[in-house]
Amino acid sequence: QVQLVESGGGLVQTGESLRLSCVSSHPTSFFRVQTMSWYRRAPGKERELVATITTSGSRNYAESVKDRFIISRNNAAHTVYLQMNSLKPEDTGVYYCNEPLSGTWGQGTLVTVSS
Repeated sequence: QVQLVESGGGLVQTGESLRLSCVSSHPTSFFRVQTMSWYRRAPGKERELVATITTSGSRNYAESVKDRFIISRNNAAHTVYLQMNSLKPEDTGVYYCNEPLSGTWGQGTLVTVSS
């Protein structure tokens, strides 16, 4: 059973940046062939897809974060990152790492952006 562990959340002000990390328990040989995603759940809202990165490095983003967030991966470290720039109060929520193939979720990391 794969485990995903997120970190990097915190309290920041509008316009600041944060970088989230998600470490997979998969060995590198298996991690490198997994598509990985970041989701978030804002207070009182449904969980939404934020960004996805494929094994070849192709990226997709939600319209609300395009041009501000960057998803990346380090296969040797079996880690996926989410660089979040120009943060807004509406980015506040719990951010989850997800491995779509297995349906595995991390425990989430809280991001709070104050105005």
